[in-house]
Amino acid sequence: MLSLRCSDAGFDCSRVIKGETEDDIMKEVSEHASTDHGIRPEDMNPQMIHKIKNLIQVS
Repeated sequence: MLSLRCSDAGFDCSRVIKGETEDDIMKEVSEHASTDHGIRPEDMNPQMIHKIKNLIQVS
């Protein structure tokens, strides 16, 4: 199982996203970022995606 804490990405947010694969996590990240932080999927640039992927941990 993989996980990502939204707060690790610099947000004042307690959400923890879990998934079996990096793709599962990134799909949920995209939905959460849009719904809760106002970041549209098209605004997630390659640098932001890279940073987020590096924050994913094995849980």
